[in-house]
Amino acid sequence: MAAGGTAMLNQLALASVMVVITVMVHLIGLNMVMRLLRSHSRFIRKLRITPLTLLLSASLGIFAIHTLEIWLYAALFLGLGAFNNFETALYFSTSTYAAIGYGDVLMPYGWRVLGAIEGATGIIMFGWSTAFLVSLLAKLNLLRHDWLAPDEVRPSDDRPEKTAPSHE
Repeated sequence: MAAGGTAMLNQLALASVMVVITVMVHLIGLNMVMRLLRSHSRFIRKLRITPLTLLLSASLGIFAIHTLEIWLYAALFLGLGAFNNFETALYFSTSTYAAIGYGDVLMPYGWRVLGAIEGATGIIMFGWSTAFLVSLLAKLNLLRHDWLAPDEVRPSDDRPEKTAPSHE
């Protein structure tokens, strides 16, 4: 096998390990957020804290999870010698994970596949987080407004009331 093929396999193996680590961090992190929200539910009911406080807490927890995942990739890039300092590695990792990809900082040629897989992983993790938040919104009954239902006719409206047609 050529040297380029071995390098590619090394990148794919390392990327696969990082995907597994990222998924595990995300799974454990979301589980911790859920447990935290559930453990404080009695306390929150007594204080009558609004559901928006729970949503804010969950959002901050999810933000912390993504931050940890981005920092893990940045530490890997620094450890591999792909970047000279942590700030550059963190900047690249953040823009790649979030699929922004400014293009002003690039991975070295030998690690491009690893960077691309971080981008794909980030998109999937953001989707998972979005699904978690939508599920939380549903559990908190913050999605119960029926946007397709017709407006109710109120006596103060200027619209004439609907009556059944007469057959005279």
